[in-house]
Amino acid sequence: MEATHSIGIVSAQRAQFNSPLACKSGGILPEYELVYETYGSLNRDKSNAVLVCHALSGHHHVAGYYADAPKNIGWWDNMIGPGKPLDTDRFFVIGLNNLGGCHGSTGPISINPETGKPYGAGFPFVTVEDWVESQARLADKLGITQFAAIIGGSLGGMQALQWSMAYPGRVRHVLAIASAPRLTAQNIAFNDVARNAILTDPDFHGGNYYAHGVVPARGLRLARMLGHITYLSNDVMADKFGRMLRSGKYIYSYDIEFEIESYLRYQGDKFATYFDANSYLLMTKALDYFDPAREFDDDLNKAFATARANFLIVSFSTDWRFAPERSRDIVKALLHNQLKVSYAEITSTHGHDSFLMRHAHYHDLIRTYFNNIASEFTA
Repeated sequence: MEATHSIGIVSAQRAQFNSPLACKSGGILPEYELVYETYGSLNRDKSNAVLVCHALSGHHHVAGYYADAPKNIGWWDNMIGPGKPLDTDRFFVIGLNNLGGCHGSTGPISINPETGKPYGAGFPFVTVEDWVESQARLADKLGITQFAAIIGGSLGGMQALQWSMAYPGRVRHVLAIASAPRLTAQNIAFNDVARNAILTDPDFHGGNYYAHGVVPARGLRLARMLGHITYLSNDVMADKFGRMLRSGKYIYSYDIEFEIESYLRYQGDKFATYFDANSYLLMTKALDYFDPAREFDDDLNKAFATARANFLIVSFSTDWRFAPERSRDIVKALLHNQLKVSYAEITSTHGHDSFLMRHAHYHDLIRTYFNNIASEFTA
């Protein structure tokens, strides 16, 4: 844990919503809870609020640490805190766990009030649009009529983009990092293989494994291993592991021989202990479904016609899963609509995971952008 400039001890909060949420899939959540954390202080006119949208396996614990778990540090702690690029001495930052998640917000492991049992496979499909709607309701509850900025990486970036289209008057700046206007066919294929690892696990039981007292750990493990490969670049894997052998020689077996195998299995095993399989399925489908241009005859220019925010779009040179070309597609559509756009392609060796890493050029860029935003309400 980095003691210097840490936000320090944080705690989660809960917001209860009793008005039904009609999901784009046709499903309805009659009531639901969102778990969230806040950092910093909301200023008098509530103009300094920033929403952080999380990616596939993310959650509300964005920065700081818990009093009873000091090693449980927020997933973007290197970005958010006093004096950090997103400075909590200036901004009021909100992180939340999306609906369908497994970190406290209503999801498949939650009790369905109509049955008294976990939702399980009966939890409705949720989309990026549904998440943004629920986030807007949370903002209403907090009395925030307009965000200074909404920021997210990967799937979180998609949510930030959706905000600009769905609620153009409620966000002044959008920062979409390592994101895309929609997944490529290759990305959908990776997600489908990962889902099938879970769906075909004998312990899955059609999504109702809670009643059987089991977890489809084998499927989750394989899904995470596959996903982790796609988040890293070849350079990172080569530099970190190469062809190193655990024993220094071939043992001619199907057990772990190479260090990369050991690493992937460790990541898979760890993931299977804390992430819910149904949530993983829902999150990857939300990724697949996001395609704002689809309702405009595949014209991304028309999809962004309602947007009014200023934008910072960031990509990374070795990110082959959300390649820079996809970010440039976003930039072109925004420029077509005569919106104010800044774009940066950061040279990085870390692949898609670059948006989570401490990188001087990247962090300086984000810091400068937020300094400019702060001048809007401190001048």
